[in-house]
Amino acid sequence: MTPAELSEMDALSQVAAIRDGSLSSVEAVEAAIAGAQAVDPSLNCIVHERYDRARAEAAAADGAPAGERGPLHGVPIVVKDLDGTLAGEPHWAGSNYLKRLGYVATEASILFQRLIDAGAIIIAKTNTPELGLVPSTEPTSVGPCHNPWDLDRSPGGSSGGSAAAVSAGVVALAHAGDGGGSIRIPASNCGLVGLKPSRDLVPTYPDIDPWGGLVARLGVTRTVADTALLLDVLAGPDNLASPQVRTDRAVSYLASLDGPVGPMRIAWTSAVPGGGTIDPAVAQTVATTAELLADAGHDVVEATPSILTDEAYYGQVIGWFLDAFSVWVRRSVDELEALGGEPVGEGDVEAHTWALRAAGGDVPAHRFAEAVDGLMRVGREVRAFLEKQPYDVLLTPVCPEVPWPLGGFGPEADNPMAAVMRSAALVTYASPFNISGQPAISLPVAVTDGLPIGAQLVGRWGRDDQLLALGAQLEERLGWQHRRPPTHVADL
Repeated sequence: MTPAELSEMDALSQVAAIRDGSLSSVEAVEAAIAGAQAVDPSLNCIVHERYDRARAEAAAADGAPAGERGPLHGVPIVVKDLDGTLAGEPHWAGSNYLKRLGYVATEASILFQRLIDAGAIIIAKTNTPELGLVPSTEPTSVGPCHNPWDLDRSPGGSSGGSAAAVSAGVVALAHAGDGGGSIRIPASNCGLVGLKPSRDLVPTYPDIDPWGGLVARLGVTRTVADTALLLDVLAGPDNLASPQVRTDRAVSYLASLDGPVGPMRIAWTSAVPGGGTIDPAVAQTVATTAELLADAGHDVVEATPSILTDEAYYGQVIGWFLDAFSVWVRRSVDELEALGGEPVGEGDVEAHTWALRAAGGDVPAHRFAEAVDGLMRVGREVRAFLEKQPYDVLLTPVCPEVPWPLGGFGPEADNPMAAVMRSAALVTYASPFNISGQPAISLPVAVTDGLPIGAQLVGRWGRDDQLLALGAQLEERLGWQHRRPPTHVADL
């Protein structure tokens, strides 16, 4: 099995081949490792190799009885160096502080443990910006990750390393997390499928409601079916930490893709929040996607939620978010200190992290409570657009820009918060649905001038299945799973 041959198989195909004996886990893992070694010098997507351990785990997997094989048995994957830990493995979270200390985690987070229990073989951990605070993977700790479609451009963030690895054909799926677009923006920038699931559908323990519940976790893949498979593996309650997770679905998300896709009522917009600008190629991608959905028999109309049209309201939301966000970042830095056992100094973190930490200390308790309450009200209003209107799904851009050049997230001489302000322009379409907790999926519907551009579908809370069904319908029409970027394991 060569890296190129493995890259032609989605995760479901790999599972089937391992099950019927035409492929061994050892062969799959060796091919994935060879692919990673071939492309990583160009991409810098891998930060912690666990190749030898993965080889040993693959050998053990090939000897496991059939009755002990999970839904991802023997499939090589990568996980982000954030949003979870692996016992006995380095965990830096993109930070110079944990890298300097050589921190090694002592436990596996519930999400990573579920992947392991499902039979997946984790070959490496991937590059991420420090603490996942910005939507471009350019940490000073290990250097920038490069987009396989154009090495001078960003793969997005904060799950940029995972997205680059999947896009380049190293693995079929990778773990990712999303607090303001960190699954969907890398999926869009790298030509992948990326679902931010409904709030609380996938537990986050040992993190308890990270960023006030705005963070959701799942992964990036090349096909909708692989995303549905991953959601089947990771969704479900953790009764010690997240007992409120819904468990009332009758069939698996993967199985639900086999059913008919009834006509849906779909609103679409490319209105720019806060009076910002949008790249014409992005606007055209959304308009073309609306036409495709209408051609598929759906009722598609142009309509826009108020958060994307009312500039004053949007500014108020940004104010609430920055107050809450700075407090959450201060807490995250405190958590770094708890892991490392010594104070975090200004030189241990990036300039915007240090500035946010300081700002968080200046937010009094009553203002933080006001900010959180404000965001909760915003979430209700965003959800009401679908819950109270005659729409099932909202179609929007993922990001107002095409994949942007690397290098724009460093501090300015008189503005350490420059990276945060740059981020605000990029997450305008993604972050409202972290606030609302609704499911939102980025689909790789277009490649324009050699760069992938995604479209975002947003659903009602708990209706992740509808987004997956629509995504599968578009995938069948567009065949994006066969696209390949210039930097790919098949070409190196």
